[in-house]
Amino acid sequence: MEEPPQTKNFGEESPTRFQLAPRSPSSSPKTDALHTISTAHSTLTKGVSLSEGEKSSTTLRRSRTLLGLPPAAPLLEDHDYHDRQKLLWSRIRIALREPFAEFWGVVIMILFGDGSVAQVLLSTGQTGAPGGNGFGAYQSISWGWGLGVMLGIYVAGDSGAYLNPAITFCSCLFRQLPWRRFPVYFIAQVLGAFVGSGIVYAVYYPGIDYFEGGPGVRTVPPAKKATAGIFCTYPQAFLNNGQQFVSEFVASAILMFVIFALKDPGNNGIGKSDKWFPLCIFFLIFGLGACFGWETGYAINLARDFGPRLMSYAVGYGSEVWSAGSYYFWVSKTNSEYLQVPMVAPFVGCAFGGFLYDLFIFTGPSPVNTPWIGLKLILSPKYAMQSRKERHDKYVADGIV
Repeated sequence: MEEPPQTKNFGEESPTRFQLAPRSPSSSPKTDALHTISTAHSTLTKGVSLSEGEKSSTTLRRSRTLLGLPPAAPLLEDHDYHDRQKLLWSRIRIALREPFAEFWGVVIMILFGDGSVAQVLLSTGQTGAPGGNGFGAYQSISWGWGLGVMLGIYVAGDSGAYLNPAITFCSCLFRQLPWRRFPVYFIAQVLGAFVGSGIVYAVYYPGIDYFEGGPGVRTVPPAKKATAGIFCTYPQAFLNNGQQFVSEFVASAILMFVIFALKDPGNNGIGKSDKWFPLCIFFLIFGLGACFGWETGYAINLARDFGPRLMSYAVGYGSEVWSAGSYYFWVSKTNSEYLQVPMVAPFVGCAFGGFLYDLFIFTGPSPVNTPWIGLKLILSPKYAMQSRKERHDKYVADGIV
């Protein structure tokens, strides 16, 4: 089986930047094999194997492995060896470094994204604004979400900066990210969206009261003064559930297709440095909002929609946050044909977009690039077990799990 591509920091220049690092005076003989990843700002340790007590993160390798994380946390080498890493919170922070990065990356994404919606909506009709009709327009929201995702990627660089359960899922499915990493990333992403939207609500609480018409008044679309749409997505009233699904499916497929293109080292249509990746994602998210955002609000991300929706329910928007838009979010108790659109469509759409990219363009290791376009992994249990074993052995050899 071909060597799986490694999940890497978006700032990593190229695989040729891997090099042997000089032996540290305090390290054991095994550090002859220490590899580093050089970036514009730092050197990150990878695969370090030291005796107990020499490196504080060594004591946490088992915990990190159980979570599907690389045993050695991505730390600056001089930071990793410092005595402060023996403190309790330092050990917790090292054990959960990547989930914490995903959490705060999503918080930043939501702050800018939901914040832009809040400013545009709540300032509608403000004559004191430039132009005399509020502080912003629809394109301001596209800018806000694009900036939020780009800055979130910078914050979450060490975790892979997925920020979206559907993207994490597709990275596990197509790019051999360990499946054990999916649950902890999923939880971190949803909690980050919940907290980020809560901060936006706290900041704009007075503005919401003023806009809605009084303290504590909270309404959900299609109410005339509804503000629930600041935090999560609501479809246009003329769409049925199938049309809602199609809108989210197409936007999600485009999202994953382009991300795979941007991360493909064999694609000569992109710059060879991953340092361009956050900026490219900024334009991708801006474009999705500008071109496909109107009908459903382009959730394209379960965490981005569910976390803020749960927050809005908790602060008093009521059960309508689940049932609005013909049960756009949840399955109706009386009619099972309704789809959980912002939960299901991003996963299905992203998986389809990733499949299309690998089927027609990607030449590296992928389930699609196996016998019968990946169907043998489903139809032949023996072949599937052999492939999983080879994949696991490769993870172990590379120090990924």
